[in-house]
Amino acid sequence: MRKLLRSKRGEGYFDVVIIVLVVVMVIALIMAVAPVVSAKIQLDNYADELVREAEISGRIGSETTSRARVLTEKTGLSPKIEWSRTGKIQLNQEFSVTCTYTMDIGFGGQKLPPKFGSFPVTLTAKATGKSEVYWK
Repeated sequence: MRKLLRSKRGEGYFDVVIIVLVVVMVIALIMAVAPVVSAKIQLDNYADELVREAEISGRIGSETTSRARVLTEKTGLSPKIEWSRTGKIQLNQEFSVTCTYTMDIGFGGQKLPPKFGSFPVTLTAKATGKSEVYWK
């Protein structure tokens, strides 16, 4: 009996089980965070393209609204958009846009009603620009 208690023949199995469990948890965390990182990159590009449209047109109005609609269809994101000013913007006047989007991070996805470990994350993208149009 004493010989059996001192034997360490099965010790490696527990180490392997714990290592596999840790690897699975890390992979699950990466799969939960990756869509949020992707959405943040898309939101930054969204804000940059809105600012570029306003720079070229020289105003914040119908042009930027239609561009936001196209970007929403293209990316699937529908952020809250806030401009520092509206209307015509004179040459070299600075303006900015802030896009805010809330996304859930966690496990369970869209199909399971009680999302396990679901946490809302607010993503924010800010971009600034200067008008390139001279208004008489």
